Amino acid sequence: MSVQIVRQSLHLSLVAPLREMILQGELRPGEKVPEEELCERFGVSRTPIREALKVLAAEGVLQILPHRGAIVARITEEQIAELFPIMASLERLAGQIACERATAADIRRVRDLHDRMMASYQSGEEADYLRCNRQIHEAFFEIAGNATLSAFYQQILTRIHACRFVMRKTPEHWQAAVAEHEAMMAALEARDGPRLAGLLETHVTGTTSGIARAFIERTRAPEPEAPAVSRSPVGRAPVGRPRKGRQKQTA
Repeated sequence: MSVQIVRQSLHLSLVAPLREMILQGELRPGEKVPEEELCERFGVSRTPIREALKVLAAEGVLQILPHRGAIVARITEEQIAELFPIMASLERLAGQIACERATAADIRRVRDLHDRMMASYQSGEEADYLRCNRQIHEAFFEIAGNATLSAFYQQILTRIHACRFVMRKTPEHWQAAVAEHEAMMAALEARDGPRLAGLLETHVTGTTSGIARAFIERTRAPEPEAPAVSRSPVGRAPVGRPRKGRQKQTA
């Protein structure tokens, strides 16, 4: 019994770091999960790794395919339509509460993150930009101080994993996101809860959803081409097949 308890806690302790690897983009949608590399990285055998992958598969983060192992799940149009409005509502509420509860130190912390994010944007460091971006959105939930609200947010974020703070943006989407973040920062500093709430909701349902849909389109597998149909020249039978009803020519 004690051995079973140790094994269970071991695989559960691996779930969070594996989930974070997906959220950080170390494991990207459609990629096969490298079990052997993970065993070496965490110093464990394949059994707890596979048990942890099953947990993530139950969350919808991974897919476990017969004879292929686990792959990181791809975001779908259906998930965007279903999950992004929920996330937008959660962020709207977090922004409203954050403006009511934020201390001067809280606002300075978000301003520092925002300035670092803008510096990364100016230098083209997209990975750093995305990291700060995620920290800003999570800061609104931390400032709001509602544990249940934060738990719902993390649950939805896990479902859409890399499509929120990992995927590459087009220049147009990146510019739009930056402009919206500038407006969000101004609303927070003004403690304008309704404005920050509205900006966050529009940001998620508009720009962020558009980025996710563009990502799907860019990574969509091409449709297989239909096999070419071999046609015989008009008036001639296909090579190797006698024409039916053919009669001998007479002089």
